[in-house]
Amino acid sequence: AREAGAKKVYFASAAPAVRYSNVYGIDMPTRDELIAPGRSDEENQRLFGKCNNPYGHGHNYVLGITVEGPVDPATGVAVDAGKLDALVQREVISLFDHTYINKDVEPLRDVPATTENIAFVIERRLLGAWPWTQPKLAHIRVQETKRNVIELDVIESPV
Repeated sequence: AREAGAKKVYFASAAPAVRYSNVYGIDMPTRDELIAPGRSDEENQRLFGKCNNPYGHGHNYVLGITVEGPVDPATGVAVDAGKLDALVQREVISLFDHTYINKDVEPLRDVPATTENIAFVIERRLLGAWPWTQPKLAHIRVQETKRNVIELDVIESPV
């Protein structure tokens, strides 16, 4: 860079990957009822307690997405935040926002709509639509309540 006339060098082109996280305060007042298909009403009540309510119950989830990759020397960022936001809006928020997830979200119709399963659905949707070779989707965090948080390290690389 100095050979090209630059007065200062702010980064090295062989810089290590960085992690970029974005939190989406998704106002996803969803409605769900935790039911394990094939189990009795009594067993579902024992497993899920107050979350096994036939009238459903709601949550406002908070979603965290972390990507990892090199900083683009032309832009100085690892990911275009606007494009990441648009992808999350299209693939995740539009799927879950203001829904009865047991009935309206197809991948959750036949499995318990736990925070774990919601995180897996989000992972599959984002990986399936991931437009970049770099950065890679690295981590998903879904917070259901102050005490119930699921963190998922993404192992599969987007193709």
